[in-house]
Amino acid sequence: MKRSEINQILQEADGFIRSFGYILPPFAYWTPAEMQARKGELSALVSARMGWDITDYGLGDFSKTGLFLFTTRNGRQADLEAGGGMCYAEKIMISRQDQISPMHRHIVKAEDIINRGGATLALEMFSSDASGTLDRKADVLVAVDGLARTLPAGSILRLAPGESVTLMPGNWHAFWGEGGDVLIGEVSTVNDDLTDNVFFDPIGRFATIQEDEAPLHLLVSDYEKWLS
Repeated sequence: MKRSEINQILQEADGFIRSFGYILPPFAYWTPAEMQARKGELSALVSARMGWDITDYGLGDFSKTGLFLFTTRNGRQADLEAGGGMCYAEKIMISRQDQISPMHRHIVKAEDIINRGGATLALEMFSSDASGTLDRKADVLVAVDGLARTLPAGSILRLAPGESVTLMPGNWHAFWGEGGDVLIGEVSTVNDDLTDNVFFDPIGRFATIQEDEAPLHLLVSDYEKWLS
């Protein structure tokens, strides 16, 4: 992705988020220079990979296959392993109309995916077999707003604004906005996008960036280069 495209997506996303009365935390708006100047304060934020995240999954067509994310909080893996402490994470995301977030599952993370506003959020869903491979025959067991649902393999679950689904490790899912763009909330156990995503197809989690202009704000994938 070109940095100019990323900068435009950042601005459009902020406007869309604000249209629902949701405001990002102050550090979201710090410039790269401000973050460099204050990097001594940012060790916890950087290690938790909190902040802006825009991906085309390495496929080069964000409008077709991509996702906007902002991680507002993220706990500590050590706390999760110890069974107490900050064991949770939260994201705000935007899935554009017909923009696919590809089929994947998580190894550790359980997550609530919440339609916070906009159009319908559509999720295609499968279970895992004993080896973790996508199972095209087994029913899918999920909770929709706390109510147990059993869905046939490959079902499309549609969530209207205000509705949510709880996905457990091993629940394969792909999702997109249906009929328009969707503001999505995610509340989960500790999030690790470096190791905890298993994609059905061999794709990447992060975009490769062409630096055709200066970044408006740093992405979490920029932190190692800019703030190490």
